[in-house]
Amino acid sequence: MAALKFLNKEYTIGGEGFNRWLVPASALMIHLCVGMGYGMSVFWLPMSRLVGVQQGTGKALACPADMSVVAQLFTTSCDWKVVMCSVVFGILFFMLGTTTAILGNWLEVVGPRKCAVTSCICFVSFFLLASLGVYIHQLWLIWVGAVIGGIGLGLGYITPVSTLIKWFPDRVGMATGLAVGGFGGGAMVGAPMAQALMSMYATPTSVGLWQTFLTMAIVYCAFMLLGAFTIRVSPPGYKPAGFVPVNTGNMVDDGHGGLVEASAFNVRTNTAMKTPQFWFCWGMLFLNIAAGIGVISMASPLLQEVFAGNLIGLPGVGFDLLNDAQKGQIAAIAAGFTGLLSMFNIGGRLFWATLSDKLGRKNTYYIFFVVGAILYATIPTLALSLNLIMFLCAVCICISFYGGGFATIPAYLADLFGTQFVGAIHGRLLTAWSSAGLLSPLLINIIRDYQLNHGVPRAQAYSVTLYIMACFLVVGFFCAVFVRPVASKFYMTEEELAYEKHKLEDKIAHAQESGAIVAGKPTSAATLAICWLIVGIPLAYGVWQTLLQTVLMFK
Repeated sequence: MAALKFLNKEYTIGGEGFNRWLVPASALMIHLCVGMGYGMSVFWLPMSRLVGVQQGTGKALACPADMSVVAQLFTTSCDWKVVMCSVVFGILFFMLGTTTAILGNWLEVVGPRKCAVTSCICFVSFFLLASLGVYIHQLWLIWVGAVIGGIGLGLGYITPVSTLIKWFPDRVGMATGLAVGGFGGGAMVGAPMAQALMSMYATPTSVGLWQTFLTMAIVYCAFMLLGAFTIRVSPPGYKPAGFVPVNTGNMVDDGHGGLVEASAFNVRTNTAMKTPQFWFCWGMLFLNIAAGIGVISMASPLLQEVFAGNLIGLPGVGFDLLNDAQKGQIAAIAAGFTGLLSMFNIGGRLFWATLSDKLGRKNTYYIFFVVGAILYATIPTLALSLNLIMFLCAVCICISFYGGGFATIPAYLADLFGTQFVGAIHGRLLTAWSSAGLLSPLLINIIRDYQLNHGVPRAQAYSVTLYIMACFLVVGFFCAVFVRPVASKFYMTEEELAYEKHKLEDKIAHAQESGAIVAGKPTSAATLAICWLIVGIPLAYGVWQTLLQTVLMFK
């Protein structure tokens, strides 16, 4: 549509005087919103007692035991089970991986603004449909909303990655850390906000959930649109002032003493998938995620069942011997533990990705796999010795590796395949995330239930799982070892690359000749400061709330 042409890539080129440090702030505006996908579990319990609270009982009204799953999707007379509510999480992240794989190339063609606006429409639609679904008590509508929201989540995740890489060729790792870091902090900001909103809207006959979803839709819409309309694409051939491309060592060694500069070649998306490097990177990401998400998915019950009474001044008292009030106390402490992991998740994304600019991507992944495997194998011993501080340190470091793996992989892909199609290649690689997210928690729960059913004490039911996670990382290490520079036969020719670049340049020139592109003004210091405050204040709020909850573990 001609009326929406301002969303096209050629209309989003950063002009002379544009400050590239505005782009990370725009990326964070988008990622802090879609990152709430990690925090959706805060809604499951309120969703599971809507009818009971409405009828004044204050608790869930269970459906008849013989009611089918399909009937429960449409019922208005009884409450949904928590497990049926949590299906929303699986739908969201399954659609994330599917969307990034299918639409990654579309992002490279249309640019980040159109992609971000589409992401906003889809993600906000999920919250609107969830609000309506809660109001009329139709779970099927929320599931449909999750499908749409998952598309928005995937598009929002990949929108800033290649854009930031091209703005920061001198700091590729830091750029991807910033691009992906906000996603890790989305739950750290969104979960406390959701809790506060539900408390504000709650009444004796309402949990305040539909109002919360509606409010969050409005807030997220404003944030994501602001991010979409402030993000800019770097001009063709952009280089920062004073930047001279050098061989940084970020490429893997080919065993013959030579490395290839990341800017010296490019590989098309479909061609990249034909290389062994792509699939070794896929395996690295899959195994790193499988291990990390395993700990995240069992973090709260692990802390409660292993340390139990030791968390509330009752040393030696097991979980099964605690009363309901005491279990409530340790559940609150475990919530702080979960928040602490979220903080190390986002911190690890920025720290390790930035450090990879100095260490090299391959060496950074060696640290993830070697140190991570040792820590995972050590955590059961630390847990059984009830050494809470050492246990927390080990788990938090492991989660920082999990976040760091997410943030470093786009930079690694840029090193291996060039920057021209890195967003699309990254999108294809994220199918590893969907696969690990589906398989790892399922495997963990099966092993845990098997052990409990065979008489293994609760405090020891996680040891085998953690040893398996350590084995995952050992296999990941060998995947990293086998990554080599991409063979030159896969490179685009100079003519092909020039054609791709000229397509954008021609569009820019045509738009300028028609007078449709107005000369951009230099970025003012006030604009830069305001944009960073807009993302900095919510992040500071999330960190503060996390620290307050963490203190409970040591009282």
